[in-house]
Amino acid sequence: MKQLETDVVVIAGGTAGLATAIAAAEGGARVIIFEKASTTGGAGNMAFGPFAVESRLQRLKQIDITREEAFKIHMDYTHWRVDALLVKAFIDKSAGTIDWLEHMGVEFYDVSCHNPGFPFTWHIIKAAAGSTEQPGLGSNMIKIMTDRAKQLGVKLLLRSPAQRIIKEDGRIAGVIAEDDVGEELRANTKCAIVATGGFGDNPAMVKKYIGYEYERDLFATRIPGLTGDGLRMAWEVGAAPTEMIMHLTPLRVPELDDFALESFSFRQPNLIVNMVGERFMNEEIMGNPTFVANAVSIQKKNCGFIIFDETTRRHYEEKGLDIPPDGVATFANPDFKETGPMQALDRRSENIFAANSLKELSEKTGINYGNLKNTIAVYNRACDTGRDDLFHKKAKYLRPIREPRFYAGRLFPGAIGSLGGIKINHRTEVLNKKDEIIPGLYAAGTDANALYGDSYAFILPGNTLGFALNSGRIAGENAAEYVKSLGQ
Repeated sequence: MKQLETDVVVIAGGTAGLATAIAAAEGGARVIIFEKASTTGGAGNMAFGPFAVESRLQRLKQIDITREEAFKIHMDYTHWRVDALLVKAFIDKSAGTIDWLEHMGVEFYDVSCHNPGFPFTWHIIKAAAGSTEQPGLGSNMIKIMTDRAKQLGVKLLLRSPAQRIIKEDGRIAGVIAEDDVGEELRANTKCAIVATGGFGDNPAMVKKYIGYEYERDLFATRIPGLTGDGLRMAWEVGAAPTEMIMHLTPLRVPELDDFALESFSFRQPNLIVNMVGERFMNEEIMGNPTFVANAVSIQKKNCGFIIFDETTRRHYEEKGLDIPPDGVATFANPDFKETGPMQALDRRSENIFAANSLKELSEKTGINYGNLKNTIAVYNRACDTGRDDLFHKKAKYLRPIREPRFYAGRLFPGAIGSLGGIKINHRTEVLNKKDEIIPGLYAAGTDANALYGDSYAFILPGNTLGFALNSGRIAGENAAEYVKSLGQ
């Protein structure tokens, strides 16, 4: 077996893994990254930007949210069911991480938020000069971080998946991997840092640990290769598991794969009912994917139906959307008749419906007709008076359902990956089931992101990417110090 010698092995070269490798190398450690894909970055290539508070850019724009305020928002949201020291370490490091990235050459073009009323914590990455990418794609950041790692002497082994972690005498001693020609090798190391991005591409793990079944009650964006390898390896050497959840995204109509087309009417604050024919939410929360996905996932058959009529359809064609899909910008879709929902109807979609009467709509969807008819009558009265006594939706979003044709889309929760799995402390050291540190084992990013309890904290924009970067830096810095403590 081929042998390699190093101080730190980083398992996977995504956002967290690159941040870890750079920080460890800056701390004087020799670093190897084992990445099973042919490129670095993973899901980070599709990211828009990280969370931060008290950053240079926020000060420049006079955005005054403080670390203390962000900490309170996060802990109140999670009801203190999460590690407060880890939350604080992540938030406190976030502004410095923006400086750290800018020093490498990463540029940010704005600080934004997902929805009106949310804090402006989302630092949107600027695309590379001359790039055809839209601002906000993370691939430019990933390229810069990859180049920085190489400049620091990090050995990056692509198409080289790690297989298992070796522990000897209670400490991490090595990592077994397979190189790009299929040869097994061992990297003898003092530290292993797991940063493999969770198990969003592993339906069996999603069903086992979270309870959703892909293509039945959850329609996810599956990032290839995120199959839970790191969690398995860490658990095998004694790491304690944590609560695991899915990073829920806006509701999905399965037949509509194009985000812009799907957003046209099927992500708007129109009437939403369940199979029973009853409203179950204030449809304004369509702007918060975590809230609305939670609401839908507890309904009969884990779905809901968004319903609108011909008048509303024409309104969207002529005036644009009521609530934009990302809470930032709005647009109109003049090609609605040729694309999106209408095209899906022509294909006899199983989840998009049109009917000339509510009775016909009920028959096609399976919604209880008596309840649906009563719900729409009550809803229409609310639209006429401008007062929603049930859920208090704002009058400007109350659009009656009267003019045929009637349209409905069956909505399911969407997701972009898993969160959590490996228990760490605020230094990102991995803990065993007795809450004892496993010497030399660290975890960062999604694999260790158990900061939300049962629901992703969408109210603090950018926090998943932010945690990947900041936990990676924390892991790399502490790993380098650990190596020094053992003597090189």
